[in-house]
Amino acid sequence: MKVIVDFCITPLNVEASLTPYIAECQIIIAGMGLSHQLHAYGTNIEGEWETVMEAVKRCHVRLHEMGAPRLSSQLKIATRSDREQTMADKVERVQVFIAEQAT
Repeated sequence: MKVIVDFCITPLNVEASLTPYIAECQIIIAGMGLSHQLHAYGTNIEGEWETVMEAVKRCHVRLHEMGAPRLSSQLKIATRSDREQTMADKVERVQVFIAEQAT
C-alpha cells in the first residue's frame, strides 16, 4: 500500500541544535530510495507502507545511537484506495486552483 506521511522526530535532552539529528534522518530516508521533502517542522515521505515505517524505525534507532536518550515522533499518515496520488500531485492541484482563481 502506498502511503504519504508527515514525519517529525524530536530528540529530547540534547543540545539546542537538532540539525545533526535531522540530517541523519534525511540521509536514512534518501538511502532507502524514498521520495521525501524536508520542511520547517518535519519531512513528508512517500512510498510503500513497510518501507516508510522501516525508515521511521531506522531514524529512531540511529538517533538513539547518536546519544539522544529520548525521542518524540509525530506521524500523519495518508492513504488512498480510489487512485494513486503523489505529494507532487497534491501540491500541484492547490497551485492550479490558486492560479485559476486569480484569472
